[in-house]
Amino acid sequence: MNELLKKNFFSLLLIVLFSLFIFSLALADLTKNNKEKAWDCVGIYMANYFLPSGEKFEYGMKEKSMASVKVWKEYALEVGIKETDWDNGVNKAVDKHYGSKYSEKATNQCHSFLEATIPNGKDRVKKVAQTLY
Repeated sequence: MNELLKKNFFSLLLIVLFSLFIFSLALADLTKNNKEKAWDCVGIYMANYFLPSGEKFEYGMKEKSMASVKVWKEYALEVGIKETDWDNGVNKAVDKHYGSKYSEKATNQCHSFLEATIPNGKDRVKKVAQTLY
Protein backbone atom coordinates (compact mmCIF):
# COMPACT_ATOMS: atom_id res chain seq x y z
CA MET A 1 0.00 0.00 0.00
CA ASN A 2 2.80 2.39 0.89
CA GLU A 3 4.56 1.59 -2.38
CA LEU A 4 1.37 2.27 -4.36
CA LEU A 5 0.95 5.62 -2.62
CA LYS A 6 4.52 6.65 -3.48
CA LYS A 7 4.04 5.60 -7.11
CA ASN A 8 0.81 7.61 -7.40
CA PHE A 9 2.40 10.62 -5.73
CA PHE A 10 5.34 10.65 -8.13
CA SER A 11 3.05 10.16 -11.11
CA LEU A 12 0.91 13.07 -10.00
CA LEU A 13 3.99 15.20 -9.36
CA LEU A 14 5.31 14.50 -12.86
CA ILE A 15 1.97 15.39 -14.40
CA VAL A 16 1.84 18.67 -12.49
CA LEU A 17 5.42 19.59 -13.42
CA PHE A 18 4.86 18.70 -17.06
CA SER A 19 1.65 20.78 -17.10
CA LEU A 20 3.47 23.76 -15.61
CA PHE A 21 6.20 23.42 -18.23
CA ILE A 22 3.66 23.37 -21.08
CA PHE A 23 1.77 26.31 -19.56
CA SER A 24 4.97 28.34 -19.25
CA LEU A 25 5.71 27.70 -22.93
CA ALA A 26 2.27 28.98 -23.83
CA LEU A 27 2.95 32.21 -21.94
CA ALA A 28 6.48 32.51 -23.23
CA ASP A 29 7.99 35.92 -22.73
CA LEU A 30 7.92 38.29 -25.65
CA THR A 31 11.16 38.02 -27.58
CA LYS A 32 13.26 41.15 -27.80
CA ASN A 33 12.16 41.73 -31.40
CA ASN A 34 8.50 41.18 -30.56
CA LYS A 35 8.76 43.49 -27.57
CA GLU A 36 10.26 46.21 -29.75
CA LYS A 37 7.54 45.72 -32.35
CA ALA A 38 4.85 45.74 -29.64
CA TRP A 39 6.20 49.03 -28.28
CA ASP A 40 6.29 50.46 -31.79
CA CYS A 41 2.66 49.44 -32.27
CA VAL A 42 1.68 51.02 -28.95
CA GLY A 43 3.36 54.22 -30.13
CA ILE A 44 1.35 54.07 -33.37
CA TYR A 45 -1.87 53.41 -31.43
CA MET A 46 -1.22 56.36 -29.12
CA ALA A 47 -0.45 58.61 -32.10
CA ASN A 48 -3.78 57.51 -33.59
CA TYR A 49 -5.54 58.61 -30.45
CA PHE A 50 -3.89 62.03 -30.48
CA LEU A 51 -4.15 62.74 -34.21
CA PRO A 52 -3.49 66.34 -35.20
CA SER A 53 -6.52 68.37 -36.21
CA GLY A 54 -7.51 67.92 -39.82
CA GLU A 55 -6.63 64.21 -39.94
CA LYS A 56 -9.39 61.97 -41.21
CA PHE A 57 -10.14 58.85 -39.20
CA GLU A 58 -12.97 56.65 -38.03
CA TYR A 59 -13.98 57.02 -34.40
CA GLY A 60 -13.94 53.23 -33.96
CA MET A 61 -10.25 53.22 -34.92
CA LYS A 62 -9.43 55.40 -31.93
CA GLU A 63 -11.35 53.09 -29.61
CA LYS A 64 -9.64 50.01 -31.02
CA SER A 65 -6.24 51.71 -30.74
CA MET A 66 -6.76 52.58 -27.06
CA ALA A 67 -8.09 49.11 -26.29
CA SER A 68 -5.04 47.61 -28.01
CA VAL A 69 -2.72 49.73 -25.84
CA LYS A 70 -4.41 48.35 -22.72
CA VAL A 71 -4.32 44.75 -23.98
CA TRP A 72 -0.61 44.98 -24.83
CA LYS A 73 0.18 46.24 -21.33
CA GLU A 74 -1.94 43.55 -19.65
CA TYR A 75 -0.22 40.88 -21.72
CA ALA A 76 3.26 42.26 -21.03
CA LEU A 77 2.59 42.13 -17.30
CA GLU A 78 1.12 38.61 -17.62
CA VAL A 79 4.29 37.29 -19.23
CA GLY A 80 6.52 38.85 -16.60
CA ILE A 81 7.72 42.13 -18.06
CA LYS A 82 8.22 44.66 -15.30
CA GLU A 83 5.74 47.51 -15.49
CA THR A 84 8.48 50.15 -15.34
CA ASP A 85 10.35 48.46 -18.22
CA TRP A 86 7.16 48.27 -20.28
CA ASP A 87 6.28 51.90 -19.56
CA ASN A 88 9.80 53.09 -20.48
CA GLY A 89 9.58 51.31 -23.84
CA VAL A 90 6.12 52.74 -24.44
CA ASN A 91 7.30 56.27 -23.65
CA LYS A 92 10.10 56.01 -26.22
CA ALA A 93 7.69 54.68 -28.85
CA VAL A 94 5.15 57.42 -28.13
CA ASP A 95 7.88 60.06 -28.49
CA LYS A 96 8.81 58.49 -31.83
CA HIS A 97 5.27 58.46 -33.27
CA TYR A 98 3.53 61.38 -31.56
CA GLY A 99 2.19 63.89 -34.09
CA SER A 100 2.57 61.56 -37.05
CA LYS A 101 -0.12 61.19 -39.69
CA TYR A 102 -2.57 58.32 -39.52
CA SER A 103 -1.37 55.25 -41.41
CA GLU A 104 -4.10 52.71 -41.99
CA LYS A 105 -1.50 50.22 -43.26
CA ALA A 106 0.72 50.50 -40.16
CA THR A 107 -2.31 50.34 -37.85
CA ASN A 108 -3.67 47.23 -39.56
CA GLN A 109 -0.24 45.58 -39.42
CA CYS A 110 -0.17 46.27 -35.69
CA HIS A 111 -3.63 44.78 -35.25
CA SER A 112 -2.52 41.65 -37.12
CA PHE A 113 0.65 41.42 -35.01
CA LEU A 114 -1.33 41.75 -31.77
CA GLU A 115 -3.81 39.08 -32.84
CA ALA A 116 -0.99 36.71 -33.83
CA THR A 117 1.05 37.31 -30.67
CA ILE A 118 -1.43 37.58 -27.81
CA PRO A 119 -3.63 34.56 -27.09
CA ASN A 120 -7.25 35.57 -27.79
CA GLY A 121 -5.92 39.02 -28.67
CA LYS A 122 -8.76 39.99 -30.98
CA ASP A 123 -11.40 39.06 -28.40
CA ARG A 124 -9.50 40.80 -25.63
CA VAL A 125 -9.32 44.03 -27.64
CA LYS A 126 -13.02 43.82 -28.46
CA LYS A 127 -13.88 43.28 -24.79
CA VAL A 128 -11.75 46.22 -23.61
CA ALA A 129 -13.12 48.48 -26.37
CA GLN A 130 -16.64 47.83 -25.09
CA THR A 131 -15.67 49.14 -21.65
CA LEU A 132 -14.17 52.44 -22.87
CA TYR A 133 -16.07 55.63 -22.13
